[in-house]
Parts: sequence; structure tokens; C-alpha cells
Amino acid sequence: MTTLEMKQIFEETAYIRTGGSEEELKCAEYIKEKCAIFGAEAVIEPFLVDMAEIQEAALIIDGKEIPCKGYLGTVSGEVEAPLYYLDGKDAYSLAQCKGKIVMIDGYLGHWVYQDIFENGAVGFITYDGNANYADEDIDQRELRSYVAKGNFIPGVNINAKHAIEMIKNDAQTAKIVLKQRRYKGESHNVVLDLPGEIDEYIVMTAHYDSTSLSQGAYDNMSGSVGLLAIAEEYMIKLHRYGLRFVWCGSEERGLLGAKAYVKKHEKELKKIVLNVNLDMIGCIMGKFLACCTSEEKMVHYISYMGLETGFGVDAYQGVYSSDSTPFADKGIPAVSFARIAPNNTATIHNSYDTMAVMKMEHMEKDVAFISKFVERMVNAAKCPVAREMPDNMKEKLDIYLLRKRDKK
Repeated sequence: MTTLEMKQIFEETAYIRTGGSEEELKCAEYIKEKCAIFGAEAVIEPFLVDMAEIQEAALIIDGKEIPCKGYLGTVSGEVEAPLYYLDGKDAYSLAQCKGKIVMIDGYLGHWVYQDIFENGAVGFITYDGNANYADEDIDQRELRSYVAKGNFIPGVNINAKHAIEMIKNDAQTAKIVLKQRRYKGESHNVVLDLPGEIDEYIVMTAHYDSTSLSQGAYDNMSGSVGLLAIAEEYMIKLHRYGLRFVWCGSEERGLLGAKAYVKKHEKELKKIVLNVNLDMIGCIMGKFLACCTSEEKMVHYISYMGLETGFGVDAYQGVYSSDSTPFADKGIPAVSFARIAPNNTATIHNSYDTMAVMKMEHMEKDVAFISKFVERMVNAAKCPVAREMPDNMKEKLDIYLLRKRDKK
């Protein structure tokens, strides 16, 4: 695939495509059509996802309405209470949540949500954006079912500028009004099989959905384009192991596409020897990394390969927050490739994630290195990566997947 062809795909998918939306399905059909152009027959696999439609959302602080967006997946209702800014996660600070609407910094993670709920919070406020940016964008956020675990209080998201103003002015009371309709919808994975000489295979993944403000060029049409380029290459290349390409839907909503895939194809998982995931490559700035959820030997293999081929790569052992994780959790060794830009040169999950942060020549180089790695794996007499998950990676997976709390 040429750089011009890559650029065209970015241009033709420059729209918001959140998990479960019509736009996400439009993009799935587009990917399937692109596969057909180079002679490959992909299939679209639907899966059910929780959906919600906000009908009303309001936040009133000391009698003044503040622009907000209601959290999808919470409860409808109206609550008024003292405002409390949770600026620490220690036991004393958490104890002050009782009977209050609590504003927190950053994302609403599972443990923070459960902590404020158990300590008696009656509502919550999060904020995003940047106080130094001109915009006042507000992301449409979601209380995921595995975060709530059946415990629901209403919540809204606001822009950072308003959050700062509230604390600066010693805001006292908050009122949240939230009405929404919850229902089941469909998201979609796109799956392409390229059989090999044996019935074992390598699964390559990338997600194609975006967040509510983002065109998702960097995160992660870049990985999806990379998968298309490698699939096109291996349509005409012989390979010992089979290759299966999975463009995952609803990754941004909690890796739902990859989770749905491993559930639907559970009986086939024993034939997968490796997962190779592409998530955020080809940007202008930043370093290329390989996060290996596997035995440590793969880290050294990729590091040596970078030296051999003249390509800078920072390989390490860990759990990457992407579609590789559900595969690794099933005992399948996985590696996620990414080019991570500094925050002041490219950001994600906002309106600034567009083609402007991408460089097609870097896309070409990144894809070429990943393809060389794949070529070694698919043509190996025996895939060199042990199909087992070391104990330290099991521990990290337990923490990431919320089965265990990180003691740190």
C-alpha cells in the first residue's frame, strides 16, 4: 500500500465513529470494501453493546447553570447536595464524600467510583479538556457496567475551565438533573482470514472506533490502515501459519470488540499462537514501542530485530490498554505496537486527533517494521514465543481487568 493510498483512507474515514453508532458500522463496511478491492473477503460480526441516549442533562452550581454532558449508562434522576472536590484518595478525603456531589480529577476509574459510592456520594462530576486551550469541548463519557457493578448515582462531565472556576470561587452547592434512555445496540468486528499451510494462526488486531469528539486518525485509524496494508501484502505472500485480521469495534468503550471476539471464538483460541496489535502508529513525533504481554524473551527478540533492521524500538514487558489484553487474558502471548507522541505534539480522545498529527512516511516505516516481525512469526518452523503467560503478567492482567486492586 502506497503512502497516497494510506492518505486516502485517512481522508475517507475522517469522521466520528463511536462504538455502536451508525458511523461505526459505516466504517466497518468501508474496511470490508477495502479488503474486497485487493481480493480478500472479510466478514462483519455484530455483537451486542449497552447503549444510552441522553434526553436531558443539567448541572447547576450555586444557582448558575454550567455546560455539561450527562454520563451514559447512569441513572435518570435529580439530586441536589453540597459540592465536594475530592483532591485526594486517602481515607480521610474519601470519608468527606458522604451526602455530597463529588468532583474528581481525571477519568472515573472503577476503584475511584466504587470508593466514592461506598463513602456515600450521591452524584459525581468529572472534567476534561485543557485550561490552556481555546475550546470548551466536553467529551461524552460513559459509566461502564464493569465500573458501576450495579451501583448507580447520576453524573456529568464538564470542561476543565469551568471546574477550575468552581473551585476558585468556593462553590458550595450542586444540582444534577439527568434523564436518559438505555437500550441494547450493536457494534461490529470486521474479520478477515488468510489461511496458511497449517491450522494454527496469528491474530492481528486494531480498533477502528473513535471517541465522541475525535476523528480518531491517530487513535486508531492508523492501526486499522496498518492492518489493511499488511493484509494486502499477505494476500500474495505464502505463509506457514494462518493470519486472521480483526478490526475491532467499541475498543474505546472498554475493549468490547476484542472481548466479544474471544468469547464468540472461544473454541478456536487454542489454535492462536500469537496476537499482534496495532494501536496508534505513524504520527509525526514520538517513539516507537512494543509492549509485550508474554514471556520476556519476546522483548529481547524485538529489541534485537530493531538493531538488525535499523529501526528504533523500545520493547518492554507489560499490559497495553488495547485489544491485545483480552487475548493475553486467555493465555495468548501478545504484543502491541505503537508510536507514542508527547502530549504537546499529539493528543487523543479529543477534537485534535486528526490527520494533522500524522506523517504518511512514518506510517510506511512503522508498517514495514511490523510486517517484518510478522513475516518472521508466520513463516517460523515453530512460533518461537511460548504460549503461556508468566506470573508477573498474570498479576498485571488481574490489576488491569479489575480483578485485583493495585497496592501501589
